[in-house]
Amino acid sequence: MAHRWKPNVTVAAVIEQAGRFLVVEEETSDGLRLNSPAGHLDPGESPAEGCARETLEETAHRFTPTALVGIYMARQRGARGEDTTYMRFAFCGTLGALEPGRALDHGIVRTLWMTADELRASRERHRSPLLLQCVDDYLAGHRHPLDLIHVHASVAGEDEA
Repeated sequence: MAHRWKPNVTVAAVIEQAGRFLVVEEETSDGLRLNSPAGHLDPGESPAEGCARETLEETAHRFTPTALVGIYMARQRGARGEDTTYMRFAFCGTLGALEPGRALDHGIVRTLWMTADELRASRERHRSPLLLQCVDDYLAGHRHPLDLIHVHASVAGEDEA
């Protein structure tokens, strides 16, 4: 049987307050890079749940997704020849309280609040080419209801009856 291609499903939070966006600076094989609070979808969780979890892990802030900004695909080729396609579900929502003393996820150096212009000026430092696209779509007013993504009960391990 031929190898079946599968994109990596990721989730990302687009969090804006007073014209600034919450981003993380993280250590990568290519050095320090900027990204939205984002990560891979875990088994048993919906994209919105994964986004809330990733935001907490990477920023130490609770996050409640309220709308889907968009669904994106990008392909990246690594320095060692890796060829990876990502499918990103980006959400906007409400940033909750900081959990004092909570350690940030492995590789996350710090969080930053940056304007869209500052993000545009730092493209060479973006971990994902989707970071700025998601921000631009958010600024353009892209908002879709969360129920656009139907998550069947079987995802959470519930009976399919």
